[in-house]
Amino acid sequence: MPKPQTDHLIQLINSLSSTEKRFFRVFVKRNNPTEELLFLQLFNFLDKKKVYDEPLVLKKIPGIKKQQLSNVKAHLYKQLLISLRLQHRNHNQDIELREGLDYARVLYNKGLYRQALEILDKTKNRAVQINEYPIALEAIQFEKLIESQYITRSIETRAIELTDESIALSEKIHRSHLFSNLAIKLYGLYLKVGYVRSEKESLFVQNFFQSNLPKVKVEDLDFYEKLYLFQSYSWYHYMTQDLLAYFKYTFKWKELFSETPLMKELAPPLYLKAIHNHLTSLFLLWQHIKFVTVLDELEFFEKTYKSNIAATNEMGLLALYLYTHRINKHYMEGTFTEGLNLVPPLIKLIDQKTYNWDSHRGMVFYYKIACLYFGSGDNKNAIHYLNLIINESYFTIREDIQCFSRILCLVAHFELKNDLLLEYQVKSVYRFLRKRDDLHGVQKEILKFIRKIPDMGHDNLRSEFIDLKVRLEKLRSDPMEKRAFLYFDIVSWLESRIEGKTVQEVMREKFLRQEAPFS
Repeated sequence: MPKPQTDHLIQLINSLSSTEKRFFRVFVKRNNPTEELLFLQLFNFLDKKKVYDEPLVLKKIPGIKKQQLSNVKAHLYKQLLISLRLQHRNHNQDIELREGLDYARVLYNKGLYRQALEILDKTKNRAVQINEYPIALEAIQFEKLIESQYITRSIETRAIELTDESIALSEKIHRSHLFSNLAIKLYGLYLKVGYVRSEKESLFVQNFFQSNLPKVKVEDLDFYEKLYLFQSYSWYHYMTQDLLAYFKYTFKWKELFSETPLMKELAPPLYLKAIHNHLTSLFLLWQHIKFVTVLDELEFFEKTYKSNIAATNEMGLLALYLYTHRINKHYMEGTFTEGLNLVPPLIKLIDQKTYNWDSHRGMVFYYKIACLYFGSGDNKNAIHYLNLIINESYFTIREDIQCFSRILCLVAHFELKNDLLLEYQVKSVYRFLRKRDDLHGVQKEILKFIRKIPDMGHDNLRSEFIDLKVRLEKLRSDPMEKRAFLYFDIVSWLESRIEGKTVQEVMREKFLRQEAPFS
């Protein structure tokens, strides 16, 4: 087994729960209760060691020869997947449905055509019931194969029924692909640039969205078609910073699951994604009471469904969204110091790769953690987490966060009076922003202010803060500039300097006054 495949094997073994490991050992011994299988010996060794050491493997398991080791690893990987599939089939309706197709194939090969058709009919009906149309279409294709051989002497109308069903399902699948393709393309564009940064970008996204949006009536759509449609609208309005429209479509997206509660159990990742986006819209609109209510829904889902969630993916999404919005809640309430209690367990999840979160997730959390530290007045730790973003090669992922990490880092250095570092840092940040064509009004004003610091007298600082605040508040009314305030509440920081308070005190007072810093 080549090195990448070996790495995949180790990663798979390390991801197994104790229950999954126990099930696997019982599974492989079912037909070989007394024989110690070579691939099971390899599994037990790798499970203990956690890392792959080929010379040690060959030494500790003499039954495995070097020339057969690759095949043993490949066989172990396959057996692990078979075991996991069997163990979790009851938690995944699509696995059960595909199992029905497999059983029908076995019966068909045995010449038991009527039994095969009965299983196919049950599989198809169940697939349609839970909106798994590709599987339903596959079942129909198999039915047509059997009927086309005139084996069952079915009535003549059966051919027409199968044809009509096939056409209807094909149209549904085609529409669903159109919506899902649009949603994933918009998400990909968002991962690259974040919010639109100019009128030109806004026009590009608008034209892209309108030209790819299928012309349909919403009332004619099924669950998945509506889901991908609302998802597409949500991404579009999120990127273009139309926050009210973003709220509207995330609400529709979440309400789909209230109208079809069974889908919460059948497709928990999609439900979690819906509630996450709706919470994000409420956070950006600074709707604290509604935010807390919906966060309670997410907390309730964790308590109610957690015992039924077996997939690491689903547990990972649940943890991801809970940490994200628990942190956001502390932002809204101005309780940054209290929010720092979330940091140690969150960093443990990231460092140990418990849920295999990608680099984008890690970057977003590092930025959020840095903001918690900055808001609580711990600028050193804020800089530490910002440097985890700045010093990494994230290429084109979330250029917006990369830019504002550098801006916030400058402000944190200013707070620490690192004057010697500031001149170099300002030039470095300026080059970075220019290279990415992201030097907009807010960034220019901040850089200009920090560049003037060495020439400022102590007595002039307060008036300079006031002047900067006035200039930034004018920019906040510009649709193409207001995005900067979604990443960093620079105005609250300035107010803290002007009023001689901490950022946390300023934010807490705004919360108590129900004043939204993003508006």
